[in-house]
Amino acid sequence: MNALLHTSPRQLDFTHVPDPVVGDHEVLIAVKACGICGSDVKGYTGTTGRRIPPLIMGHEAAGVVAAVGAHVPTLQDGDRVCFDSTVYCNQCAACEQGHYNRCATRQVLGVSVPEYKRHGAFAEFVAVPWWITHPIPETMTFAQAALLEPVAIGVHAVNRAALQPGATVLVIGAGTIGLFVVQAARLQGAGTILVADLSDHRLALAQTLGADVLINPSREDLRTVVQAHTNNQGAEVSFEVVGFGATLRDALAVTRTGGCVVAVGNLEPEVTLNIPALISRELTLRGTYASSGEYRTCIDLVASGRIQVDPLISKTLPLAEGQHAFDRLYTNTENLVKIILEP
Repeated sequence: MNALLHTSPRQLDFTHVPDPVVGDHEVLIAVKACGICGSDVKGYTGTTGRRIPPLIMGHEAAGVVAAVGAHVPTLQDGDRVCFDSTVYCNQCAACEQGHYNRCATRQVLGVSVPEYKRHGAFAEFVAVPWWITHPIPETMTFAQAALLEPVAIGVHAVNRAALQPGATVLVIGAGTIGLFVVQAARLQGAGTILVADLSDHRLALAQTLGADVLINPSREDLRTVVQAHTNNQGAEVSFEVVGFGATLRDALAVTRTGGCVVAVGNLEPEVTLNIPALISRELTLRGTYASSGEYRTCIDLVASGRIQVDPLISKTLPLAEGQHAFDRLYTNTENLVKIILEP
């Protein structure tokens, strides 16, 4: 099959590789669309340690079932499906409790670390366990379905916040996940939603998708704007969706006493925080990782238009142009949010 193979830092080769081997509990999916995640772009630089070549990346995908293993109970050839990026065992205590993202032996499609390598979906075919797949309606395009993975991450992050109706929400980072956090927060009854980002293009998108207050920290002081819109109290819930220590510290600083900060971004492995302030102000700091059973809900939300994905799709390109697509996202000289690759 044809695939986009990551072979060295910032190098992707469109080449021929062996077809995946389909296990008894797996399905072979003919990939129809796969989105380029920000973690893929960061990973292809060779700096994260999570995309060790040679590797087929890609985990935001959808397609058609092309073959089924001997012990697959519910799927058949031709079914239109999306699938989770987290490959969980479906047997451990965490999986039995529905916390699939906490699976003791979890793997992630398109990720390679010293513990495991799992080829992803920047290819004509990918094999996955049947239990991580979900049927998609005929009315949903494959490009839309490919974005269900980041939609689920955004919805899960908002679920982690235990958001109260009318709460003032701050979202730092208006990339793909941040824009889905904005929409999920609005659906869960948020009051005023403030969004901070360095890109005016992404801020404009955030406004069309439900944000009330736009903040560009390169021109405005984040704390001043947040205080002005919260009666000098600070946000009740803040989502940090960038992944840098500085932005996490900003989120903690502008969240009101007794409020909650949800850490969504995941770039820097270690950060320095003001622990006495965290304690004395009784702030809650919560991590959120991937998704955990939200896919069915997200399919319904996207199919009904309550969460919009089309405004985030900047380009749809052939898989053969993958190198160029990655380079465009890496150089960041265009107003691009999401590029979808089609095998």
